[in-house]
Amino acid sequence: MAKELELKYGCNPNQKPARIFMQEGELPIEVLNGRPGYINFLDALNGWQLVKELKEATGLPAATSFKHVSPAGAAIGLELDDTMKKIYFVDDLPLSPLANAYVRARGADRMSSYGDFIALSDVCDEATARFIHREVSDGVIAPGYTDEALEILKSKRKGTYNIIKIDPSYRPAPIEHKDVFGITFEQGRNEIKLNGDNLFANIPTQNKNFPESARRDLMIALITLKYTQSNSVCYVKDGQAIGIGAGQQSRIHCTRLAGSKADEWWLRQCPKVMNLPFKEKIRRADRDNTINVYISDEWEDVLQDGVWEQFFTEKPEPLTREEKKAWIAQNKGVSVGSDAFFPFGDNIERAHKSGVEYIAEAGGSIRDDHVIDTCDKYGIAMAFTHVRLFHH
Repeated sequence: MAKELELKYGCNPNQKPARIFMQEGELPIEVLNGRPGYINFLDALNGWQLVKELKEATGLPAATSFKHVSPAGAAIGLELDDTMKKIYFVDDLPLSPLANAYVRARGADRMSSYGDFIALSDVCDEATARFIHREVSDGVIAPGYTDEALEILKSKRKGTYNIIKIDPSYRPAPIEHKDVFGITFEQGRNEIKLNGDNLFANIPTQNKNFPESARRDLMIALITLKYTQSNSVCYVKDGQAIGIGAGQQSRIHCTRLAGSKADEWWLRQCPKVMNLPFKEKIRRADRDNTINVYISDEWEDVLQDGVWEQFFTEKPEPLTREEKKAWIAQNKGVSVGSDAFFPFGDNIERAHKSGVEYIAEAGGSIRDDHVIDTCDKYGIAMAFTHVRLFHH
């Protein structure tokens, strides 16, 4: 492994020269294929930390799908049922636990994951590589690759697919630095552990019941938020993020954004959506985009005459506002994490509309009483973690 690696350019083509390097020792990464760029490495190294912590917290393989230094999705390797396989378009593939993790991570928000950078907690196996091979992605980072997986991935994108191997034993220095406008910032690394019962030691709501599945999902939410641009809110269900609201100045906008993504994930499981009569050879990206528009308020854009014929064998009936509302009301057991306190009860009102029953947030708002009362109104169990997770 080398001490430094020259990059084509920085965040933008005009930002030259560019490199990554170590002040001491050698880089803990090795580029096995391709030529990853500046933003690729930002995604890769943030994503690797996320999946490493998810694996430590849950004991299961983990994966994340990163875009512009925030996760579009993150998940652990729970088995997929037939519905999940169908909405993620993998009912024709054999899947390993690691492949399940990435299918879930990418499937949560397939629109945002288009052209993602992938991070895997475990050695990439053939099943995972075969799924990655057929999706549009910039690259992958993992602690290793089987021979079969490496051969499959090297053939992707005409041989230019970015493949990074990282030393899983690498531990960074406890103090980190960042230069902004010629001024160096220094801080201790955020080494907070988000996998203990202490997260649920303070439960101010009337409902104090957090089943093991909810505790697991809330840990996934909080670990995901630790590596998401703030402000951020994350909805999780069944071991995977289903909606992430990142980088908003207002927390309610985070909650609404993440909630709308969670609603879209749930609407894709509606029988009317699952049975859309797509043309047999429609491109994957076109199918994802068509579904996204069909379940939105702009559904007419894909159902008007002269347009629907491009995607469907016959014209589908629209999914009405009433049908959407009724289907979304069936979603239950969702968990939500926030990277800081919810300042008002409006966040709880919005989360409740997307089936949220469990919440973990820092607490500490002058309106905590209002937030608690709103949780009690809906029987939501909420824990104050007393941990802020801002990430910039």
